[in-house]
Amino acid sequence: MHGNHPINIEALLTHVPLFNSLVPEEIARIAKSTREIHASKGDILFHKGDPCTGFHLLVYGQIKLAFTSQQGSEKVVEILTQGQSFGEAIMFMDKPYIVFAQALTDCLLLHVSKAAVYDELQRDHNLCRKMLAGMAMRLHQLMVDVESYSLHSGKQRIIGYLLRELPEADQDGINVAVTLPTNKGVIASRLNLTQEHFSRILHELTDLGLIVVEGRKIHIPSVARLRQHEG
Repeated sequence: MHGNHPINIEALLTHVPLFNSLVPEEIARIAKSTREIHASKGDILFHKGDPCTGFHLLVYGQIKLAFTSQQGSEKVVEILTQGQSFGEAIMFMDKPYIVFAQALTDCLLLHVSKAAVYDELQRDHNLCRKMLAGMAMRLHQLMVDVESYSLHSGKQRIIGYLLRELPEADQDGINVAVTLPTNKGVIASRLNLTQEHFSRILHELTDLGLIVVEGRKIHIPSVARLRQHEG
């Protein structure tokens, strides 16, 4: 990780949805206990077992949260993008991290200290509700993931992923495209598939005329036809 030119932390915090109910004085208090982190692609932000001293906000870039087995295989739990936060639940539990975090691209993050969060939560109940809502959404997504791994085939998982990645305006479109946010190996792990299985299913969907693969760009001639194969 490397330093860079100083940034206006208060201005960045103002644009974070989590903090949009706070007045400038409250933002200023949090900013004093917030530090910027510049991470290059491949950098590890923290390892499993490291102490958690606050939570992170991703200003730009992509971060993966993952486990590594004793055999060295990796399971990606989440791929985080601009504007998302992570680490709140572990921070409140006073436990060490249970995953590691790695930059998939060059990133800028803000690390907000636990003490600053606790102080503001005592003053602002709206912030408390927002943090609870964010953690509840993540728990809901985890339940959706468990259901998908348990009950859906690999083909259904990939189709579901592609449909979720489509912009709202393209949900029933013709000749639309999804650009994979990261490499296929990371996405395969996120969907609980091996990279080989992931590639085989893409070939199968291509042979059926449901998609056209062009690097990271997946063209979908007919969303309606693809959706028919999701169930």
